Amino acid sequence: MSNLTKEQIEKYMEEINTMTHRDMASLWRFAPVSHPFFDRTYPLYEAFSKRFVEFGGFTPEISKSIGWG
Repeated sequence: MSNLTKEQIEKYMEEINTMTHRDMASLWRFAPVSHPFFDRTYPLYEAFSKRFVEFGGFTPEISKSIGWG
């Protein structure tokens, strides 16, 4: 993974803050391994995880709604 700039991190943080519960569950399930939201070296992981938990995380309903691809 390449280093993200401060501007890129800020842009991603804005994106995280506008994602729906379904958007987040789908990304969590289907994102490529190298997705920056899941790289624990960036604050994006903590922000994404916190917001996803606030939505309720993976509920049976959200899991069923996004399926397996």
